[in-house]
Amino acid sequence: MRMIKLSTAFATLLILAACVTINIYFPAAQAEEAAEKIVDEILGQDREVEDEDAPKTDDNSASAIDYSHYSARVASNVVDFFVPQAHAAKPDFNVNTPKIRKLRASMKSRHRSLAPYYKSGAIGFTRDALVATRKASAISLKDRTKVKKLISAENRDRNALYRAIADANGHPEWEPDVRAVFAKTWAREAGRGWWYQNTRGQWKQK
Repeated sequence: MRMIKLSTAFATLLILAACVTINIYFPAAQAEEAAEKIVDEILGQDREVEDEDAPKTDDNSASAIDYSHYSARVASNVVDFFVPQAHAAKPDFNVNTPKIRKLRASMKSRHRSLAPYYKSGAIGFTRDALVATRKASAISLKDRTKVKKLISAENRDRNALYRAIADANGHPEWEPDVRAVFAKTWAREAGRGWWYQNTRGQWKQK
């Protein structure tokens, strides 16, 4: 009877290892480091940054991120125990291709036009790593069409960037993971007084 229980437990762990292997292959730490460099390059010095590493929120997004990292570490240990080659199979995280460089340059150039509207609170970073209008009344009537076009162009480049990064690493299915990392990074790197959405889509001010 005890052998049956042990066999069942062993089989369960093997199933768990098989299930989490797909997610573990996404190099979250490397992705976060790359995203931070890209976002910092795009936003430049045109913002007053907070002393803290992340925006203060009254939701559970921070704790959710912590639990996610903890779960990933636990899952990684399980897989490394049963499938030690999984760790060695993790690829480098590539963000240096002609397409990615072109998108980064385009977004950096456009940021000079978007910055005043981030500062005024008219626009902000969304939970899906894009840009959206938060307060249309903060944009003058004569500028609304211009801002709408800027946001559209920015979101087009952002969507293309996340896809390009996933493709550059040979894993198109990583696009949602890349987007999630950038969503957190845009909020963290936002200037003081800028607005971003939390994980529930509520607007918060940095």
